[in-house]
Amino acid sequence: MGKVIIIEDNPVYCDYVGNLLAKSGVPSKKYYSLQAARKALLNVEPDDIILSDLRFPDGDGIELLRHLRDSGHRNPFFIMTDYDEVPTAVRSMKSGATDYVSKRMLEDELLPVLHNLWRQQEQKIQKQDRIYERESEAFRNIHHRVRLVAPTDMSVLILGENGTGKDHIARKIHEQSTRSDKPYVALDCSMPTPSLAASILFGHEKGAFTGADGSKSGYFMEADGGTLFLDEVGNLPLEVQQMLLRAIQNRTYRPLGGNRDITADVRIVAATNENLETAIEEKRFRRDLYYRLREFVIEVPPLRECREDILPLADYFLGRMNESLKKSVKGFDAGARKMLLDYRWPGNVRELKQVVQTAVLMASEGQVTSETLELKIDNTAADTELALTDENMQRERIIKALRQAGGNKRQAARLLGISPPTLYKKMEQYNIL
Repeated sequence: MGKVIIIEDNPVYCDYVGNLLAKSGVPSKKYYSLQAARKALLNVEPDDIILSDLRFPDGDGIELLRHLRDSGHRNPFFIMTDYDEVPTAVRSMKSGATDYVSKRMLEDELLPVLHNLWRQQEQKIQKQDRIYERESEAFRNIHHRVRLVAPTDMSVLILGENGTGKDHIARKIHEQSTRSDKPYVALDCSMPTPSLAASILFGHEKGAFTGADGSKSGYFMEADGGTLFLDEVGNLPLEVQQMLLRAIQNRTYRPLGGNRDITADVRIVAATNENLETAIEEKRFRRDLYYRLREFVIEVPPLRECREDILPLADYFLGRMNESLKKSVKGFDAGARKMLLDYRWPGNVRELKQVVQTAVLMASEGQVTSETLELKIDNTAADTELALTDENMQRERIIKALRQAGGNKRQAARLLGISPPTLYKKMEQYNIL
């Protein structure tokens, strides 16, 4: 979220708008003249929003809007005025204004309008950044579990290593839920102090703690009616865990320093890479909160246990990186594809994406080679991979890998992360001809 640039020649009203935004935690920058605004908008950031008065002594806001568009900036631009005649509104919209806000209704209308804009921007980013739909047996099972739980209001706990895509699973739950038209708000729970964590989650009133110069709404308020995703929930301070438990149980919460409860219509999806049962034994996590969060559990396996996903994901990321980096890399040569399959991917899908990004940048054109990938292979534990997975899934994984490899057993063994002799033994064990 960028800042809101306020352009208003009445200093009192300009400061009023700035304070209104500050109370909701929205950063702003104020300019009191058209001339100062023209210079400032030459260096506007892509995610900034412009909120301009209509009439100035030396021009008008529509002229400023045209100046901004002519300079190549496409930032959202809102016109505010006392002169709220329909012709003026139409003229500003035809010139490329995002919307039109009456000053008389600004206190009631501005924040909802801004939040709606940010929600649309977030949805656009999500569509551009949609992850590849993985087709391994493990992920088909995950997709099935997502479809089952999404329409409910059950709390969901997503377990998995860093980089496995837990946030994408959480977003998919929201998108398939009855709350999909409401906000999806994600919060990283790694916060330095209990007071900061409580303030971010539940908001605070003026004077609630040192530095609280005004009231501020929290993520629970922002996610009202929608889904709140608590990433790395195991990092929440114990004091805040108690507050979160109360909010989930009673569906109410109280901002820091507040004197009344607020109704919480929020669906909780949490994720962690930590063993919370161990954290409970070590008195770092509340057992009662743990059971509230894990009404439904989805476990995301590491990439090394889904070898059949590696090459399709790599091809997908290569296409994405070609587009974003303006390159024309044709794919991976045989050596590179073998290396991708042999590597254990401790950083999971996130690491794969970064490796492909660097490789596309280095290669520029032609094919990615094993030298371009710059991966160090450690095969010491390769043959143990298949044994570590659920035995009920092994037969399906082997059949899928053989199908994907066109019947080539050596290629299938690489997809599974095991040696050919181990594959032959498993095929005999499961009567796979």
